[in-house]
Amino acid sequence: MAGQCSAEIDMLYGDTMTNAISRHYDTLLAEHYTWMFGMPFRSKVEEQRELLETLGMRPGKHGTALDLGCGPGFQSIALANLGFEKVVAIDTSRALLDELNSQKGNLPIETTLADLRDFDRFAVPGSAAAIVCMGDTLTHLDNMQDVAGVFKKARDVLQPSGVLVLTFRDLSIELTGLDRFLPVHADNDRIMTCMLEYRSDIVVVNDLIHVRESGGWTLRKSSYQKLRLPPDTLSDELTRLGFTVRTNEPFGRMHACIAEK
Repeated sequence: MAGQCSAEIDMLYGDTMTNAISRHYDTLLAEHYTWMFGMPFRSKVEEQRELLETLGMRPGKHGTALDLGCGPGFQSIALANLGFEKVVAIDTSRALLDELNSQKGNLPIETTLADLRDFDRFAVPGSAAAIVCMGDTLTHLDNMQDVAGVFKKARDVLQPSGVLVLTFRDLSIELTGLDRFLPVHADNDRIMTCMLEYRSDIVVVNDLIHVRESGGWTLRKSSYQKLRLPPDTLSDELTRLGFTVRTNEPFGRMHACIAEK
């Protein structure tokens, strides 16, 4: 099924960086995605709910939210728990969407297998109270033109005073030497490490996962690329499109950018 999903995306977009990331998730990362955060699923949801509140989203009765690159649904479920009446959760990984469907219970979350660049197909102009693209998803796009295209569509889909919430890793500052080797998570049966290779406008992320099996340890590996997105460049683009940028600052290990239509 996962390979079939990648084939469907390939038919739409060809051999692009975004498709390489979809294949990386299908062939390696989706199986280990929730595990690598090192906490129970519900604890991660609660963490994201608290993060969204800190970023300005208060509990209450809200309209529609879109979660772009939703993964297994940490933010989608958090948004529903904050009172959004409908959450449209979009991702290219069928495995991660299946995990979200198994976790959402009766919450008003609609899962959609699609490229996040096409999110405007699933919402009419001026209908969304919030659009979130969190957890470094934004860096998965092919280039800055794609990022600007997502911002423009967000402006069109958001209702007046609607908010766009972005979190991403600031990869504009290059790590060197051994600092490029990052431990992700480990337990008795799995060890995950990633190694970063910096290029002018992208970073190659090499994921290495050692899995204990009956015959010993097996190394599973794959790589993909992320965009190096300077935060001020994103803020300037949002301002150019008519957004009011409310937040543009480091937030833990991520960078947060909150913009209001």
